[in-house]
Amino acid sequence: MLAHDLVDEFRLLVFPVLVGSGKRLFGDGTVPAGLRLAGSVTSSTGVVVSTYERAGAITYGAMGPETGNW
Repeated sequence: MLAHDLVDEFRLLVFPVLVGSGKRLFGDGTVPAGLRLAGSVTSSTGVVVSTYERAGAITYGAMGPETGNW
């Protein structure tokens, strides 16, 4: 579905557990897309549920003390 740009919304669940090196969230061949955080909630057990929606074209920026965005 990602390869054909058929996904309008992503719901990501982040669990507060660290096990091994993990897996890539999006595999090879995934088309880059701009996303906007539409909402986020945290469960009583610490699981963060974030909802992302499509936001059009990708925007690029910089982060760090040398950019003033720190």
